[in-house]
Amino acid sequence: MYQSRFSVFDQNDSFDKSRLSEILGAFSYALDLTEGQTAGHSIRACWIGTQIAMALGMKGEALRDVYYAVLLKDLGCSSNAARVSELFVGDDRKLKRDFKLLGPRPEDLGEYIATAVGADAEADVREQALGNIAENGGAILTEMMATRCERGADIARQLRFSEDVAQAILHLDEHWDGSGLPLGVAGTDIHLGGRIALLAQVADVFYSARGKDAALAEIRNRSGSWLDPQLCALFEKLSDASGFWEELALDDLPEQLWALEPAAQYITVDENYLDDISLAFGRVIDAKSPFTAGHSERVGVIADKIAEKLGMDDRRRRALRRAATLHDVGKLGVSSAILEKPGKLDAEEWQAMQGHAQHTTNILGQIGVMSDMAMIAGSHHERLDGKGYPLGLDERSIGLESRIITVADIYDALTADRPYRSAMSSEKAMEILQGEVGSAVDQRCFAALQAVLEQGLPE
Repeated sequence: MYQSRFSVFDQNDSFDKSRLSEILGAFSYALDLTEGQTAGHSIRACWIGTQIAMALGMKGEALRDVYYAVLLKDLGCSSNAARVSELFVGDDRKLKRDFKLLGPRPEDLGEYIATAVGADAEADVREQALGNIAENGGAILTEMMATRCERGADIARQLRFSEDVAQAILHLDEHWDGSGLPLGVAGTDIHLGGRIALLAQVADVFYSARGKDAALAEIRNRSGSWLDPQLCALFEKLSDASGFWEELALDDLPEQLWALEPAAQYITVDENYLDDISLAFGRVIDAKSPFTAGHSERVGVIADKIAEKLGMDDRRRRALRRAATLHDVGKLGVSSAILEKPGKLDAEEWQAMQGHAQHTTNILGQIGVMSDMAMIAGSHHERLDGKGYPLGLDERSIGLESRIITVADIYDALTADRPYRSAMSSEKAMEILQGEVGSAVDQRCFAALQAVLEQGLPE
């Protein structure tokens, strides 16, 4: 029985049983949002990668490592979102989606840059961006890919995965012929899990956008350049088998993927592990913007301290802290061009920004052990006077936990730098919050925050 990094328990255990694959699979939809991919991309890629790994004869720990490396290959994807938007002057989610559909030739990249950079920007802004890419593009792209891959590997370690999973994610964008980034390693020096993950990614990106024939053609096209030719031959053989593409399109593919999880006993996702998962995805959320470093964890801490002042019991506080840490997971689905905009948002941009709260509810609602916190976390922009979003709830239907997160979120946002203003002092932030008491801010929660600040927030 595989027990090297996770506890496995039998079905008579009293703890709420949830597969780790189901929990992380639900979070993978947030990664798909960040990359501009169709919902379920990570799950489909994981299914493809697992089929390849099993065909290679991989079992047990080695198979499990490939399974999770492919499912979580995009853990670091949010870390370059703002840079992509800034460098290419546009919607990072669309830019990333279109970038993955490029052919493997250098001239394909050149054509993409010529058409995609600043497509909706003023002529002078577009020219400046093109000039910057011409002069510094190679170094910037290498740096962005290094940040993405290294952060993804680090978060995989935080999620208690092996160094093999971390190394596979680190090598995701390396190419068989050595032309990849950021390390430029080649051939079998690329981690096998990374080679499988890249092939699975290419296959699903083209399958989802253009169909199975396009996916097969692209795998053949990249065999020996981007992709391991032996893996490509194996993929082609697998994809010729009856039912391969039909199964990939099934509505219940996620459930079938959970059943494929190696050593299929339930993994104990206990309270401590749920804390680690929440903090890890808090890092994914905050990497989306250079202005939000540490925001999710700080909101979790502040919310917890407010709840303590209000006499909330330890179990309820722990769940609240996770909800507060994950309150902005839906922002992974918002373009960095909107999140980083220094001026006022127009009506369409504001609508997109407001959508993040519903994304949060939807993502957390898919996770059995976290479903109770979905509405709590997704309601942090609701107001007591009914003028909030996304549902326009009022004081009759906004729970205490959501009221706590609202106060903690506003306070931390006001006391941190934002694209449109510098950080405020604690005193100024509390003055603004005081003015919102009774309309957006709960009086008891505000008073509890005052008491917390008098004692001092933990470092």
